[in-house]
Amino acid sequence: MAAMARRVLELLILFVLARNTSPCALDVPVGSSCRYCLSWRLAVEANNLRAWRTVPLQCLHHVESYVTGSQYERDIDLIVDQIGSYVDGIEMLGDGMDAWILDVDDTCVSNLLYYRGKRYGCDPYDALGFKAWAARGECLAIPAMLGLFRRLIEDGFKIILLTGRDEESLGEATVENLRSQGYVGYERLIMRSAAYRGESAVTYKSAMRKQLVEQGYRIWGNVGDQWSDIQGEFAGNRTFKIPNPMYFVP
Repeated sequence: MAAMARRVLELLILFVLARNTSPCALDVPVGSSCRYCLSWRLAVEANNLRAWRTVPLQCLHHVESYVTGSQYERDIDLIVDQIGSYVDGIEMLGDGMDAWILDVDDTCVSNLLYYRGKRYGCDPYDALGFKAWAARGECLAIPAMLGLFRRLIEDGFKIILLTGRDEESLGEATVENLRSQGYVGYERLIMRSAAYRGESAVTYKSAMRKQLVEQGYRIWGNVGDQWSDIQGEFAGNRTFKIPNPMYFVP
């Protein structure tokens, strides 16, 4: 009887803990809300859900748990491993024109500290707020991507950092932020000029990649956290998307 009572007490404690744990945490039993949020995140990453404006409020804790937990890091590590396998098979010409394109925000460096204050994407996009954050130059490197960056440079690739950040207002801060986080030795940092303000990311980045190809660069790979980073013309021989369930850039 004592053993049975102890077991009942243990089950009761587990029930109470489960009720007080985020319903969308990745390490608790999956409930109906969790199932929806898991499916929602999958749809986002597969680009089946487009032009979404905010993270569903019911998925706040799910997204928070994902981007601040170990699964996000493991997912990026897996993608970087796949990139490494692909790179191993590339036969470079060695003329200095073998190139890789990397996006900046939430690809090379993380804006997680900023989006924590925006409820991990549940709040609407705030252009002025993000610009003020980026101007501070406090984005941290994403470790696996920094490792990939260094490996590509060591292998002889020319790294082109292609970002939608505004060159006039964020150029200096971006250069310094990248330098402080270890992104040193890249070939070029391309930022959005006044001529492309108001253009979609796909249009702008396609135009920049076209210019690179016309200059003789061979784009072996292209990595970004948004589908718009890797869509459009001259996307590269192979594209890779790393996860980002916090926002959508058309």
